[in-house]
Amino acid sequence: MSRIAERLQACRAAGRTALIPYITGGDPSPARTEALMHALVAGGADVIEVGVPFSDPMADGPVIQAACARALAAGTTPEQLCEAVRRFREADPDTPVVFMGYANILEAAGYEAFVERAADAGVDGLLTVDLPPEETGELAGLARAHGLELIYLIAPNTTDARMQQVCAVAGGFLYAVALKGVTGAGDLDTERVAAQVARIRRVTDLPVAVGFGVRDPASAAALAPCADGVIVGSALVRMIGEHGDAPDLPDRLRDAALALRRAMDQATTEGGS
Repeated sequence: MSRIAERLQACRAAGRTALIPYITGGDPSPARTEALMHALVAGGADVIEVGVPFSDPMADGPVIQAACARALAAGTTPEQLCEAVRRFREADPDTPVVFMGYANILEAAGYEAFVERAADAGVDGLLTVDLPPEETGELAGLARAHGLELIYLIAPNTTDARMQQVCAVAGGFLYAVALKGVTGAGDLDTERVAAQVARIRRVTDLPVAVGFGVRDPASAAALAPCADGVIVGSALVRMIGEHGDAPDLPDRLRDAALALRRAMDQATTEGGS
């Protein structure tokens, strides 16, 4: 069983909604990525999503676009992020790590080289935003051979037929996009998201995590009772952008994760009482 499956099963058994924070790898610098990952775990993260910076991150809003620009300006490469995960694994063998990125990154590195390097470093899953299931034949075979889960997005307007196609090839968890738009955009309609999650669950046993538009502890708490996981990105990335030079940045990030964790736990406890 993969680390992702083990962790999300454990969360489900404990009645705990998984906290899945996102950071852009290499922001504010490649050397600090490992420390920020440990800070997120100290704040209660169950899975960590690390963005591999790309020059044209079309699914991301201005906050993460700016983070990608900062990371690239700092010279970040996929190889450096794999090394950060490798160092992270020396102290933390259990927390699942997912690389989120775009097809150009894999094309440039070569699918086989990228997958081998990521798996060897201790990465557990890949979410390639602009690579649909029909085009992942080579990647899917390599991922299976190296124990990597391929994670896919389910949009609010994904049809039932398309959802069945995606769920048939997905691994790890399904990423339910909470709104139409880019990361960090719009206001959440929690009733509509809950209905979307229920619709996904009718066609798969995989856990369902919700992301896009989760701005703060209140919005994370609103989603926690209906989802297996809540993905929070822009709010944390904005903090890194504002305090990237601060020596206490890891502490700030830990405290932000703790606030999310506490709000989610309170919401699920109240919802189950």
